[in-house]
Amino acid sequence: MGRALAATSTALRARRRASARARLWTRAAVLGIVAAVLVVILGFVFAGSPDELAKGTKIAGVDVGGLTPTQARKELERRSDSLSRVPVTFTAGGRSFRLTPRQMGVGIDWAAAVASAERQGSGFGFVRGYRRLGLEFFSDDLMPPSRAYEAAMQYELGLISHAVSTPHREARLVRRGLHVTIAPGVTGRVLDRGAARQTMLAALASFSRAPIALPVRLDVPTVTVASLAAAQRAATRVVSAPVTVVAGPTRWRIPRWRLAKILQLPSGGSTKLAFAGPAADAYFARLERTVDRKPKDADFAVNADGSVRVVPAAAGLSLDVPRSASRILAAAVRPTNRVANLALAQQQPKRSTAAAQAMGITGTVGTYETLYGGDPNRIHNVQLVAHLVDDKLIAPGATFSFNGATGERSADKGFLEAPVIINGELQTGLGGGVCQVSTTVFNAAYEAGLPITARTYHALYISHYPLGRDATVNYPDIDLKFVNDTGHWLLLRTFVGSSSLSVGLYGTPQHRRVETAAAPLRVVSPPPVEKTIDATLEPGQVEVDDYGVPAQATSVERKVYAPNGKLLSDQTWYSSYRAEPKIIRVGPKKAKPKHPAVTTTTETTTTGTTTTTTPTETTPSRPN
Repeated sequence: MGRALAATSTALRARRRASARARLWTRAAVLGIVAAVLVVILGFVFAGSPDELAKGTKIAGVDVGGLTPTQARKELERRSDSLSRVPVTFTAGGRSFRLTPRQMGVGIDWAAAVASAERQGSGFGFVRGYRRLGLEFFSDDLMPPSRAYEAAMQYELGLISHAVSTPHREARLVRRGLHVTIAPGVTGRVLDRGAARQTMLAALASFSRAPIALPVRLDVPTVTVASLAAAQRAATRVVSAPVTVVAGPTRWRIPRWRLAKILQLPSGGSTKLAFAGPAADAYFARLERTVDRKPKDADFAVNADGSVRVVPAAAGLSLDVPRSASRILAAAVRPTNRVANLALAQQQPKRSTAAAQAMGITGTVGTYETLYGGDPNRIHNVQLVAHLVDDKLIAPGATFSFNGATGERSADKGFLEAPVIINGELQTGLGGGVCQVSTTVFNAAYEAGLPITARTYHALYISHYPLGRDATVNYPDIDLKFVNDTGHWLLLRTFVGSSSLSVGLYGTPQHRRVETAAAPLRVVSPPPVEKTIDATLEPGQVEVDDYGVPAQATSVERKVYAPNGKLLSDQTWYSSYRAEPKIIRVGPKKAKPKHPAVTTTTETTTTGTTTTTTPTETTPSRPN
């Protein structure tokens, strides 16, 4: 029984609890519906007109709430236009700079700013209301998109930066005489151009004209006094005592004052010492001239008997300046043993002794000598061009060119005015006398039996050269050329004496036999006559000033034989020389006598009844 009553009581309590929960859920649902209705009503209360901007809306600090977008845009543009010529004052580093929006070409997109504000307070019904309610409590000042004329902006930033920026100065070593000290660094300031540009653009686009400070940052030195302490001690040791440099058996002493002048103190954050700069360059250039020894190529010396010996080559020395400077600096930073061995590099000659010996230049192949005279300018030119062709080496099979060896004969090379044949006439010209050298070279090659491939005779016959064996040259068109067909190298040497010029060709002696047959100089035509009238001579009198020279011609045949008698070549050179005119003066022709004119007149005489007529001749008198 008791169990039944207990079960009944439990069921009753369960029903009561379920009923209470149901009532609770009902009340909650009602409250939720009421709250939702209140929320919607509240949203509609604050929704306002969709054609107007929400209250509390600010653009560039201006409250445009309650205005239509068009009204807001016009108001903002009006204010902006009224301030376009009003300057904003920017300050930096104690300086002031006044700039206007118009001056900087500032353009502001007010329409975009208004559209952005319109989107913030837009939406359907109560949604718009809650958005606008949020703007009233949490208003946001919208900044319009803006731009500036970039060239003008960068120009003004450059001016401001130049005016206010003071770059830092690093701590540095300073030498005064033989004392090295440390000058502390100085902090500078630098305009932050990127941030300054944004600040300037925002200020020029705003409606405020309050002064604006531009961002300036400190420019702190990176090299400190402490970081240079070791370098200062080293530099002090460098100039504390002389340094001795050694090159083989030779020693030089570099005094303290010289070490101080050529020492380059560190800069730009470096702490490294060096011997560098103009003073050091000048010192090491002088040291180079003292130490350097140019290599000598193996050369050839001609003995009195015509044989040739090889003068041995000699290696040269050159100063390795960077390594030598490092060695001297290493010695200078030492407190003791301040001695440095210079770094020297050996330079090998271009032609070694062995190479010269292999060229086979052992004796005479052919020589010739001519005498020279004339004025000092001509002798000077002969000697000058002889030196230009001297010591020329001709490879086996190569062609020697006189013009190629001398180049242009110009005043820049030292040639002087002297007698020379120009267009068949003896005149004065630059380089007169050169053809004596070319003629001597021609005859040396002639006597050596070498093939001569280019030779031109003079326009006029020159008696002091071998008949038909003269050779003229003119740069660059008339040349003298011959070929080295000996199979060995040839050396051309010139020997200038006080009154003669000798040219020798040296190599491996060929022992060739040269036979010459010169045709007699024959007259081709008599000289032309150049006659002038000389009033000082008697009629018919003739005076000869120059008998002239007839046009002449000759030829020379050369046969060259090998030592075994074989004919190697048979060559003939023809020469035709122009005539030189015969110059005479003649007296004027004898004048014919002039007869006086005769006039006949009639004289009539009347006597009584008789009349007589008598003819009379009269000679008119000459006027005085």
